[in-house]
This record gives sequence, C-alpha cells and structure tokens, in this order.
Amino acid sequence: MYLHKLEKPKGLKGKKRIGRGDASGWGKTAGRGDKGQKSRSGGGVRRGFEGGTMPLNRRLPKRGFSNQKFADKKAEINIRYIESFEAGSVIGPEDFKKAGLCAPDVIKIKIIGTTELTKAITVKAHSFTKGAQASIEKANGKIEEIRLDK
Repeated sequence: MYLHKLEKPKGLKGKKRIGRGDASGWGKTAGRGDKGQKSRSGGGVRRGFEGGTMPLNRRLPKRGFSNQKFADKKAEINIRYIESFEAGSVIGPEDFKKAGLCAPDVIKIKIIGTTELTKAITVKAHSFTKGAQASIEKANGKIEEIRLDK
C-alpha cells in the first residue's frame, strides 16, 4: 500500500475548500460577497442584533408571571399503548416510565383515548378521560386514580 495509490471511497465527497483560488469557483471573495461587515475577517453580528435598531426582545414589554417553570410536569398516554402490557397486570406510573411512554421526570399522568382494549388490565394514573375510563371498564379492567397530596 502506497500513499500515492490511495483512493477515496466510492460515493464520498470531499469538503468544499473555499478561498483557494478563482479556478475552484470559490476564490476571490470566497462566497462572502464584496463588501460589508459580514465579508470581513472576524466580521458578523451577534444573535438578535438588528443593525442598531432597538432589538425586538428589548422593545417588547416584560410583564406578568408564568408558572411554566414551577408547574408539575404532566404526560398524556394514549390508551392504545396499554394494550402492549400483559393481561391481568397492574400498571402504574413507574411501568409507563420503564416502557418509555413518558419522560422520567413526569409527575402526573393522564390516560386518554377511546381505543377498544382486548385485555383486562388495572391502570393506575392521576386522571382519565371519560372515553379511556369507559374503554378500560368495558374490557373488564379497573382504574385507580392516584391522588397527589401537597
């Protein structure tokens, strides 16, 4: 094996080499245009900069309170995913997390949907829609609501 006999793997394209002469098609201005701040070395503007105009994020009023960062993390799980569990089993929040049906940091789980179930399963969750509750009970399953006391 010799270095001068090495070949590029088929289908592999080399990276675009800009600023390597006019013959490359990307010489002279190297795709940056002719003049201006963005054409210069080290040039460019920071994120949110609007050419000296007061940026939008500073023009808009900052008022009020959002509870988003303090609210309990909730997840809605469709009833069709419950069908994948074994018949007669008791499933709760930990089982949903292990199965990857909700994120590990979720605090409240709501079961939604109206899919027909073929297995009798006991489902523990914080809340159920009427359709989900009817579907589980129609398949001779049970629902158990979990209460969070703060």
